[in-house]
Amino acid sequence: MTEVPVVRAADGERDQRRAAAALRAAGLRAGDRLLVSAASSPALLAVVLGALRTGVVPVVLDPALPAAERAALAADADPALDVGADPARLLAADAQADLADVPLARPMHYTSGTTGRRKGVWSGVLAEDDARALAAEEIALWGFGPADRHLVLSPLHHSAPLRFAVHTLLAGGQVLLPGPFDAARAAGVVATARPTTTFCVPTHLQRLLTQSRSPAHPVDWSSFRRLVHAGAPCPEPLKRAVLAAAPEGSVWEFYGSTEAQFTVCPPEDWLAHPGSVGRARPGRRLETDEGGQLWCAVPRWARFEYWRAPEKTAAAWRGDRVTVGDLGRVDDDGTVWLDGRREDLVISGGVNVYPAEVEAVLDAHPGVVESAVVGVPDGEWGQRVVAAYVGDADPAALAAWARERLSPVKRPKSLHPVAELPRTSTGKVRRLDLPGALGL
Repeated sequence: MTEVPVVRAADGERDQRRAAAALRAAGLRAGDRLLVSAASSPALLAVVLGALRTGVVPVVLDPALPAAERAALAADADPALDVGADPARLLAADAQADLADVPLARPMHYTSGTTGRRKGVWSGVLAEDDARALAAEEIALWGFGPADRHLVLSPLHHSAPLRFAVHTLLAGGQVLLPGPFDAARAAGVVATARPTTTFCVPTHLQRLLTQSRSPAHPVDWSSFRRLVHAGAPCPEPLKRAVLAAAPEGSVWEFYGSTEAQFTVCPPEDWLAHPGSVGRARPGRRLETDEGGQLWCAVPRWARFEYWRAPEKTAAAWRGDRVTVGDLGRVDDDGTVWLDGRREDLVISGGVNVYPAEVEAVLDAHPGVVESAVVGVPDGEWGQRVVAAYVGDADPAALAAWARERLSPVKRPKSLHPVAELPRTSTGKVRRLDLPGALGL
């Protein structure tokens, strides 16, 4: 097996200091943005943390983005420096700069939007007390410490995997970077490196359970003290199978988003309330409005705004309470249940896909009059993206068009030409009727 890159806290800090010195030499100061779109690597982690610990805000993009989409996000982020897919160039010199003990900012990630325009989640530069509180909260919640070996299974351009890796290093632990997820390879890393923590989505869990039945490379779950999942609803049979396979007390869940973190669910809480997503994280309070939409009161250090989108920021906040539009309920004991994601949201492999964003690409094809995108159940991915469209475009040609303009998770897995889209009496497309109309 190829040797797995390992980032150790002491070595990582040396490279972080190099990155900080390079950023300073390039003229970046606190509050400036650094754009990076690279595969997961020790260099990416060093540059992200070196930036954060000097108040520079890394804008972390998916390296698989089509060129046009990346260019649009780069223009929107207005970075002071763009290192593209080569963060290691900031580590080439020997000069080192001082670092704060904790990150002075949060990375800026782009999250999809219902209007088709993606939104940057911006927290700016934090006050020192808030920065310390933010780091302390995350480290305490998961109990990160110097003995931890954190296994990265999801790409670091997503917010949760990056957050877990960053705080493991801040707590003095190690981070294992085996590369793009492959169940057999992950099983080998688990057997040899004996990781203590990981973050994953239900698709990973399903594949690892399948791998566990392989005589050649079974999964040895025994080293994990925290096996944390989120990103998409976890079917009850899958959750129970993982609880049975992993060490007692190790399988935790949380509910959150790129914007904010809301709940935490230890295994005993889930077993007492199967299907729930736990209770509010420390310092938070969840409630619903008259329409069943969940709102969460968050501490000062968890506040954010949507980058250069004040109207979207205003719609998301009511005082210290924030919503990302999900529907749910909160029991008298504080247990939170998700009654369904927004109709306009597809969650595939733990990644949010907004139909409007995909439809905007399909509708730009000269052979498409209009389109509608929906998620349908998928045993491996949770949901898969499918599209119906009106027009004379050849499905293969339209698929090629989408490949050039959409990242892999957003591309429709099937394209269905139809005479007309199902609509309500007021003319709104009935997305939830699409799977039945398409025979899916």
